[in-house]
Amino acid sequence: MSKRILITGASGFIGYHLVKAAQKAGFEVDAAVRSSSKLSHLNALAPDFVTLDFGSKESLVSNLEAGQYSYIIHAAGATKAKSIEEYNTINAEYTRNLALAATLANIPLEKFVFVSSLAAIGPSDYDDVKLFTESRKPNPVTAYGKSKLLAEQYLSDSVLPIAILRPTAVYGPGEKDLHIVFKMLQDGLDMYIGKKPQRFSFVYVQDLVNAIMLSLSAENKTERTYNISDGNVYGRYELADTFKDLLGNKTVRFHIPEGIVKVVANVLELAYMNSKNTPVLNKEKLNELTAPNWACSIEAAKKDLHYSPAYNLKAGLAESMQWYTKGKWL
Repeated sequence: MSKRILITGASGFIGYHLVKAAQKAGFEVDAAVRSSSKLSHLNALAPDFVTLDFGSKESLVSNLEAGQYSYIIHAAGATKAKSIEEYNTINAEYTRNLALAATLANIPLEKFVFVSSLAAIGPSDYDDVKLFTESRKPNPVTAYGKSKLLAEQYLSDSVLPIAILRPTAVYGPGEKDLHIVFKMLQDGLDMYIGKKPQRFSFVYVQDLVNAIMLSLSAENKTERTYNISDGNVYGRYELADTFKDLLGNKTVRFHIPEGIVKVVANVLELAYMNSKNTPVLNKEKLNELTAPNWACSIEAAKKDLHYSPAYNLKAGLAESMQWYTKGKWL
């Protein structure tokens, strides 16, 4: 009999690819989604859908025992929120509740995987040429990153068999934020905030999903947090240059002073004050976009998870562009 796996955030960009990978690996998949989630892209995969009340440990215990899960991948979370309190509730408190429920539930749990973010440890200084490891002192620069770090801290004393993965910027078929950048490049605009040098890291969604799946069967370690990227370090222009090389078009490169962008971000936040949505550009996002150095080490993941990225930026973008073009996103 196949083992059952619960994947939270299943309707999201990463969650969708996780459901596909888990089914391919032979698991019986329960996809946890919100009642308001759009499921048209998941319907073709036909997982069993479940709705969880992350605010109730008692309800979660009941759900987990009904599912008798051998594995839980917690990929649900908020990447945009109105306040630090909202971030902390969704990303940290709900994670703690699910972990506590998994501890209390009578289930054959073999691994609890938490999909955190490199934002939890934050960027380093540009002059730090050495790739930063998981043990570096955290310095999150956004409320999102702080909430992910808080979730990690909640899990630090758990008796569960846990793996925490910190992916850097994730891209691939279905991703929407970087897609905005790709649309601008396609339209001939190559825009940057300020002129300070930066180092970036990226991970193609298939590599991230592979790392998560590898973590399910990896030996449980005392140090169980792993940075995930494609193992390369990229300058601030390499994403655009690679995209343009693949597309074969020319763009106009220009730099907008950081002070002007900050004013725009403030104006947008005021405009969205009474909306349930948050603007694409806000002060939080600006802190990430202008951070000097996201170059992380993945040696721990290579050693413990036997993680070996299959895609560099050029290969991942080429595959992504095929999907975007076929789906008329580009």
